[in-house]
Amino acid sequence: MSGAPAAPSPVLLRHVLPALSGALADLLAAPRGLDRTVAGVVIAEPDALPEPGHRDCLVLLIGARGQGARRALIAAARSGAAAVAVRMGDDPEAAEELRQAVAESGTALLGVRDGARWEQVDTVARTVVDSVRRAPDLGRGAAHGDLFSLAQTLAALTGGAVSVEDPASRVLAYSRSDEQVDDVRRLSILGQACPAQYLAVLDAAGVYERLRAEQVVEVAPRPDLGTRRRLAAGITAGGRLLGSIWVQETGTPLTAQSGQALRGAARLAALLLIRGPGGTAAEGGRREELAAGLLAGRLPPASLAGHLGIAVRTGATVIAVEPREPAGDGGPEAELRRARTADMVALHAVAHRRTAVAARLDGRLYVLVPDTAPDTGDTRDTRGTRDAARGTRDTRDTRDTARGTRDTRDTRDVPAARDTGATLAAWTTELVATLRRHLGTPVQAAVSAPVDRLADVPAARAEADRVLTVLARDPDRAVATYQDARASVVLHRILELLRERPDIRDPALEPLLAHDRRHGSQLCASLLGYLDAFGDVRAVAARMHVHPNTLRYRVRRAVDLTGIDLDDPEQRLITALELRRGLDVDPTD
Repeated sequence: MSGAPAAPSPVLLRHVLPALSGALADLLAAPRGLDRTVAGVVIAEPDALPEPGHRDCLVLLIGARGQGARRALIAAARSGAAAVAVRMGDDPEAAEELRQAVAESGTALLGVRDGARWEQVDTVARTVVDSVRRAPDLGRGAAHGDLFSLAQTLAALTGGAVSVEDPASRVLAYSRSDEQVDDVRRLSILGQACPAQYLAVLDAAGVYERLRAEQVVEVAPRPDLGTRRRLAAGITAGGRLLGSIWVQETGTPLTAQSGQALRGAARLAALLLIRGPGGTAAEGGRREELAAGLLAGRLPPASLAGHLGIAVRTGATVIAVEPREPAGDGGPEAELRRARTADMVALHAVAHRRTAVAARLDGRLYVLVPDTAPDTGDTRDTRGTRDAARGTRDTRDTRDTARGTRDTRDTRDVPAARDTGATLAAWTTELVATLRRHLGTPVQAAVSAPVDRLADVPAARAEADRVLTVLARDPDRAVATYQDARASVVLHRILELLRERPDIRDPALEPLLAHDRRHGSQLCASLLGYLDAFGDVRAVAARMHVHPNTLRYRVRRAVDLTGIDLDDPEQRLITALELRRGLDVDPTD
């Protein structure tokens, strides 16, 4: 019995916002969050409201702005509109008044920018709605799992303008851009397809043939056609071309990592476009769910191994990423930022290794990197300079030549090719630097020690979490591996066990702790510093901003109160542990 065709998945407000935010409109309020269904897009004038047919629609309110739109906005909200877009002007009081007007109704409010034309907003919004409906899997994926979000993430990482096309060169999704775009991009978005004249140029140059080979192809600018430099990558699965991703250079050169980021984006796009039997499950979302289940210890390793096409006994490394969001940060904007963070991590992961999977779990991001063959790096098409006359040219990166990556095709995943700790640490450092630069938050990441089989991934995740706990004490430090922080992690676990067992203690130190509590003195901290510094009085005194004689007095006073013998190595060890437990001092403090 054959299954019925999958019904289109609901289009959510979170799907529409990434394409509109910034260049065209800003989210001003979302009382019910971003999971509100958007049934369609309608243009309405104030006199035409309320209108029952506007329920669950994005209403573009033309003919009124700022406070003058208040009555029509309330009428649209009463009609059950999912969101209303209004041109705000420069009056901040008007924005606040309109926010209050929609607060009780649950209708979201978008402020349309003065430079944006209503037909642009209408075209973009309808394109998103149609795109998600054509690809029902995307609506069931994670919040960040759609092509528009992917295009926007790639644009941020490359500094270019991005479009995603199907095999017929019809535009499926694109990034918003405040930068200069050429005529081909503009016409492609407005017409939802690449202009025929440019398609003929690309076809004659053999660009689409090379896209099938999973190469990053550079297309030289064509001033006669009004086009700028482009990079392109094919979206492929099982030798089948599902589409392509294009990055157009705008007012500034593309970033040095653009080729690698584009390759990762193409892999993620393939996961979004692949259909399971009956088209009922998104491949990308399924990978993330299986990875999260394995990381949490809820699912057997065979589930993910079979999905990735790797052996159950494959080793792996876990990387934990903590965005370190500001305290009290919440609301729709924070949710969008978290989705953007997840997008960037996922893109970097698959760009580094085809089988790498990014997953969100318990408010934290993880990257699971199986021990399969590493990819060959940012490889580009290497056709001769004769192609420049046809619109393409050799883009062999000298970095790649130095690394010996002359073959432009990705090495297929095979077992027993573990990344070195230094390689993963360097990759993670690059990832964190990118996240810090784009998010403006003190992101930190921890790299576990490698494990020999997928069954040990939950333990590797716990290990990475402990490294992050240690790392949190030093916000300026971006990345740490387990090897870097091993001693601190082990000591942290010992202290956790001791805090759970108050019966295991040295009673000789109780008077010292009690003295500090009663008098607000620092005898405990001074003694602990003295022990940690192997008796280097001057170093500890300088760190505590006291005179060396003051520190010597405090140490003698501590010994008098406790009767301990600092010449006894076991007593020194016990004293250091007890003081850390009593003062609740982390090993990295």
